[in-house]
Amino acid sequence: MKGERHNKILELIQQHAIDRQEDLLRYLKEAGFQVTQATVSRDIRELHLVKVAAGGGQYRYVSAAAASSQQLHSPGRFEMIFRESVLKIDYAGHTVLVKCFSGMANAACELFDSMKWEEEVVGTLSGDDTFLILMRTEADAQHLCQTLSQYVAKR
Repeated sequence: MKGERHNKILELIQQHAIDRQEDLLRYLKEAGFQVTQATVSRDIRELHLVKVAAGGGQYRYVSAAAASSQQLHSPGRFEMIFRESVLKIDYAGHTVLVKCFSGMANAACELFDSMKWEEEVVGTLSGDDTFLILMRTEADAQHLCQTLSQYVAKR
């Protein structure tokens, strides 16, 4: 049953621009699933769904795999998501800190990872409103910080 529900969720988020758990809950109930808000919340976490900008100031759930798919790899898409989600970029030592609006760090980090940055990037770690990028050297961190700063909207 859980596998069927997960498949239905993936189908629903592809068919509809769902941006709230309540909407997903409603669609699942309409499809005949007996679910609660807690079930939907757990399913979102287990499926690694993230919210991405859908244009016009709207957001929608997508799977982490879809967030890193070809459609999001374009530089224009990268710029749009960064401008809409990132507040500040700074570095200390070998680490670049990317401060995002609450809840947007996972999507921004997933997109960053999908862009296949040069070998100077060791890895990333994402939270709710911040993600960190571990670099090989401090010079690499400074250079990446300058590069990413051009994608951040002036607030």
